Amino acid sequence: MRKIKITAGAVTATATLNNSKTADAIWNALPIQANANTWGDEIYFGIPVHLGEENGQEVVELGDLGYWPPGHAFCIFFGRTPVSRGNEIRPASAVNVFGKIEGDPRVFTKVSGGTKVVIERAEE
Repeated sequence: MRKIKITAGAVTATATLNNSKTADAIWNALPIQANANTWGDEIYFGIPVHLGEENGQEVVELGDLGYWPPGHAFCIFFGRTPVSRGNEIRPASAVNVFGKIEGDPRVFTKVSGGTKVVIERAEE
């Protein structure tokens, strides 16, 4: 079970990666540092991973981690986005879901655009 630690300003969360090619590529690129962009209740940022779509999902679950191929971006979903319909969580376009936040992903509501984000392998 591969776990990562995400630190965004004062917010820290742990996430579990799934067994996809996308998760493998992101795991192998760690550690990653970037500045957060926000889009509704989503944080995203470009990462040095360039992949195509893998089982792309147009709607995701609360706490999902997604990779957005058009922007080579790591996305954290913790609520509705500007294109959500009703209570669904809808990315700008299909993402590769590669992991899930443990605990309450809504802690990321405290993170504003421009905040430094660090993603690293979590110690077991």
